[in-house]
Amino acid sequence: MTVPERPAARGLDDMPLGYAEWIADVKARVRATQLRAARAANREVIRLYWSIGRDILTRQERLGWGAKVIQQAASDLRAEFPGQRGWSPTNLKYMRMLAVAWPDLDSIGPQAVDQLPWGHVRGLIDRLSTREERDWYAARSLAEGWSRNVLEHFIKVGLRTQLGAAPTNFGAVLPPPDSDLAQLLVKDPYVFEHLAMVDEVKERRVEQALMDRLQDTLMEFGRGMAFVGRQYPLIVADEHGDTDEFAVDLLLFHIPQGRYVVVELKTGKFRPAYLGQLGTYVAIVDGQMRDPQRHAPTIGLLLCTGKNEATVRFALASTSSPIGVADYEGLPADARAALPSVDELQAVIAEEQMVLRERGGDGEEEKDG
Repeated sequence: MTVPERPAARGLDDMPLGYAEWIADVKARVRATQLRAARAANREVIRLYWSIGRDILTRQERLGWGAKVIQQAASDLRAEFPGQRGWSPTNLKYMRMLAVAWPDLDSIGPQAVDQLPWGHVRGLIDRLSTREERDWYAARSLAEGWSRNVLEHFIKVGLRTQLGAAPTNFGAVLPPPDSDLAQLLVKDPYVFEHLAMVDEVKERRVEQALMDRLQDTLMEFGRGMAFVGRQYPLIVADEHGDTDEFAVDLLLFHIPQGRYVVVELKTGKFRPAYLGQLGTYVAIVDGQMRDPQRHAPTIGLLLCTGKNEATVRFALASTSSPIGVADYEGLPADARAALPSVDELQAVIAEEQMVLRERGGDGEEEKDG
């Protein structure tokens, strides 16, 4: 008997017009649905944990229940649900702390807490002391898909206080509320994990390292930042035909604000003369590339490896170009070891979905320590 040959798989080139776009859209919708389903399941788990924690807290306050009740409850729940994790005494104590941190159920959902894996929530409880801080880091973690290690690292380095902390003259040279929006784009310092690999501290080597892992670089500059070019050429001609050519170290574009960001890298300590160079680049980009009808004013960001804050303030006061000044550095070895690779960061959502499916909605392994 002759086995008929299987027809050769058809490539996208053989498909009808519009198929490639359609299948790409379907794949995106499937992934989005998977993510929504995982978050919905996770939401029920977090709310269950909150309700258990609230029960324990209320009965301890009103009925005088002691610590032994938690031990007994853990034992009873393990016996009832032998295939599930999450019923250790430690986890039950965290459920109680969850109810303390967010006293009412309605306060959890709007602040994104119930959309985070349980391990992230435990990290927020452990490492932060106020509701405001926990809500802020929860929202950022959810929006940017941080792993638990990344969340804990950003809490450790105080990301919330860094954002918008770079000295600028935005308030003096830009009208409100544009000055406030521009300030949100800068922080101090910038920590580029991959610069730890640079063995020779030269500006060209730094630029190359930033380009070699462009995705990491853009993540550090913040969400919504698009790459326009490195050593981006700016040509200025006068009425006599004389031309000058300049090159911007990094030219970025912040999509949500519709704003060009001119970045200059310096490997030494801040010098006031740097602002003159950067201010010229900002003016050229603003004059030649910005569409006043669609784009916000261009800003400059000077990154250096050291600065005298008082000198920076005096220098910024003397320039009319909107500029911020910040330090940058490579991630220290100990902090670097705590972070996942880029591929691991991209796989965070997929991993969380798998964990939720395999554990029946309990996204955190049982830990007693």
